[in-house]
Amino acid sequence: MALDTSLLPAGRPAFDVIEALVLDAVHSVNSRRAYRRALVDFHDWYQTNCNSGLCRAAVQQYRGDLERRGLAAPTINLRLCAVRKLALEAADNGLLLPEIAAGIARVRGTPYRGSRTGHWLTRNQAQDLLDLPPANTSKGLRDRVILAMLLGCGLRRDEMARVVLEQIQQVDGRWVIGNLLGKGGRVRTVAMPSWAKVVLDRWVVAARLTTGRLLRPVLKNDRVVGDRIGSEAIAKIVRGYGVDLKVEISPHDLRRSYAKLAHRGRAPLEQIQISLGHASIQTTERYLGVKQDLSDAPCDHLGLSVSSE
Repeated sequence: MALDTSLLPAGRPAFDVIEALVLDAVHSVNSRRAYRRALVDFHDWYQTNCNSGLCRAAVQQYRGDLERRGLAAPTINLRLCAVRKLALEAADNGLLLPEIAAGIARVRGTPYRGSRTGHWLTRNQAQDLLDLPPANTSKGLRDRVILAMLLGCGLRRDEMARVVLEQIQQVDGRWVIGNLLGKGGRVRTVAMPSWAKVVLDRWVVAARLTTGRLLRPVLKNDRVVGDRIGSEAIAKIVRGYGVDLKVEISPHDLRRSYAKLAHRGRAPLEQIQISLGHASIQTTERYLGVKQDLSDAPCDHLGLSVSSE
């Protein structure tokens, strides 16, 4: 196929082919959804505003338009990242000259102004949040599991949605979530505080679970049905209890709070990094010679509990 910059943006079919290649290279469901929105936005903008062919100048013009729309820096940078991947895939498939793709790759994102904010719960807020779901209904017990494991284990919401009963294991004399598949395909083991295990056991008994996904849908009549709930449902549940707590929170805020509370409780920083499964943890482990300590895990330092009701 001849190298031709006009082939990519000229028609929707060509764009769809390259878009599919970009999305196939993205593993996270949430990231794939965000990339798809970004690529559709760029295609619509390009069809209306640009006649010069796909090049660095066009992408810079697109960035300027995003800034004029008043979009936040993280949103702009995610969309530019998607466009860079689009150019790379187009070059790899003979639709764009490699030097043009390299020029697009050098388009800088929008710098962050000020500090990137997030919500961190205090210990009292975290404790109050854990006590909000009622302990006498199936929905309340399931929601307690969600809050307890997000706060007590520092899970991402998509990780929480994928946990199966077979992953709840005993290692080195304590309960853990084993073989947890995280971001970037990294697998880790996460220690679970004893109070979270108590909540989990109550839910498993009430829902009569024996295998498969830990979290299940609960109908308005409090009947457990289906075999799984998704990460969006988890986010909605967390936000709902945030309203009750009068704090705007997301599942990732509970992950942040896990890290902060554990650190304030004097959990070693490198152990927190291991538990969270951050991208650089392999480098951290090699550099420090650190191995995960399940006998004194970060979740032991949160200072939280659940009531016996």
